[in-house]
Amino acid sequence: MSEQRYVKPDPFTKHVFNRVVAGFTRLGISVWGSRILVVRGRTSGLPRSTPVNLLTYDGQKYLVAPRGHTQWVRNLRVAGEGELKVGRRSEHFTAVEVPDAEKMEILRAYLKRWKAEVGVFFGGVGAKSSEEELRGIAPDHPVFRITTAS
Repeated sequence: MSEQRYVKPDPFTKHVFNRVVAGFTRLGISVWGSRILVVRGRTSGLPRSTPVNLLTYDGQKYLVAPRGHTQWVRNLRVAGEGELKVGRRSEHFTAVEVPDAEKMEILRAYLKRWKAEVGVFFGGVGAKSSEEELRGIAPDHPVFRITTAS
């Protein structure tokens, strides 16, 4: 099995940017679709939280991992469910990982919306890139289709 790509956040992102976005989101102010993802840790069983961008594309909701195979991705694969929070509002969801062959248009939509924020993690590939270029990065960026009860 090849090594799975993961880009560790730099200190500014980890200690300042993510905390600011998470703080606003916890107060009920969604920053460009931000949510707090809460998912059960695969080893500890304890709830783990991180800010994420919720993408709505073609009537479906998706979570895309711009940094690759992160801890939240690994936890969500095991748990298969979690919560998305904005302020006091919380939505329970179930998640199904999208196969690489089906990710291209989802990645294109994600990059169209958030390239300024996360484009650096996509190796120069953007919303206007070719299908072939998107196919090339698909294995590095897990995508989950999420279903909420509402």
